[in-house]
Amino acid sequence: MSERPRLTVLSGPSGVGKSTVVAHMRTVHPEVWLSVSATTRRPRPGEEHGVHYYFVENDEFDKLVANGELLEWAEFAGNRYGTPRQAVLARLEAGEPVLLEIDLQGARQVRESMPEAQLIFLAPPSWDELVRRLTGRGTEAPEVIERRLEAARVELAAEPEFDTTLVNTSVEDVARELLALMAVV
Repeated sequence: MSERPRLTVLSGPSGVGKSTVVAHMRTVHPEVWLSVSATTRRPRPGEEHGVHYYFVENDEFDKLVANGELLEWAEFAGNRYGTPRQAVLARLEAGEPVLLEIDLQGARQVRESMPEAQLIFLAPPSWDELVRRLTGRGTEAPEVIERRLEAARVELAAEPEFDTTLVNTSVEDVARELLALMAVV
């Protein structure tokens, strides 16, 4: 039997295209299990409970944190997000490749609790392109966009903390590189 796969963490600034890359990768390789995060934010149009996120109330999230049921969690733009620990560990034990798509704060927490995890930083082709992507979404208020840009500056500075950097110039290329790093292909 081959060795147990490592947990792979994909992180990078908001708007860099993490979810687009992951969605493409999972259409090509659906066997890669993507952890579904719990969040206190409201669903966006088209998002389904249990598919995109587990949408929970603040008191329920407090219980998850208090009981140590989250591998990592963070607060961003007034909402909290976290990764349910048990589901990740069960998939890894079963020998399945596991991918977490999380923010910098979460990636740092995973590094603390699971030092063997592989941390991959997804970088934008340029700062100007990142700004264009963040402002082009049209789903957030200007003050939220400004907070995201400020956070992106901090997140970009953390790139050296990661094991590998992939530059998102092509969704297909990055998805292929990510799969190779996860040893799925």
